Amino acid sequence: MSVQSPVIATPLRRLMAIVYDSLLLLGVAFAYGVLVTLLRVGVMGRDELDYVNLPMVFHIAVWLLLWLLLAGYYVLCWRKRGQTLGMKSWRLRLEGLDGRPPGPGQCWLRCLLAPLSMAVLGLGYLWSWFDPRGAWHDRWTKTRVVVLPKPDKKP
Repeated sequence: MSVQSPVIATPLRRLMAIVYDSLLLLGVAFAYGVLVTLLRVGVMGRDELDYVNLPMVFHIAVWLLLWLLLAGYYVLCWRKRGQTLGMKSWRLRLEGLDGRPPGPGQCWLRCLLAPLSMAVLGLGYLWSWFDPRGAWHDRWTKTRVVVLPKPDKKP
């Protein structure tokens, strides 16, 4: 019995998983926005355009916390099973080049670098059509997104 090499996910398949996850994260971001607005109303007593007059550190903190919340979803999912909900739907899994689950540093680094792969018209993702090692951030973090085999149908 020979061990087959893993099938690297195509950009289209990865995109579909990203769309699934984006729908979930849109709801999370909306709830976060409601919470920030409620806190702002509680502190300032009103919700008007005075928000633009707040110190820049406040704006940076709000955006940084949102990024940590959204990236935390990916890190928790990748560390637990190697899959987000979207990846599970499309039978994808993130793993290290050795086939083991990625470490926390690799996961956080992917969250920082994946937007760079998308920044130039998605060129970093399209790269995986031509390079068997995957997208740019896959190469940079020494990870890969593989397609899982279809489960056996039980009689």
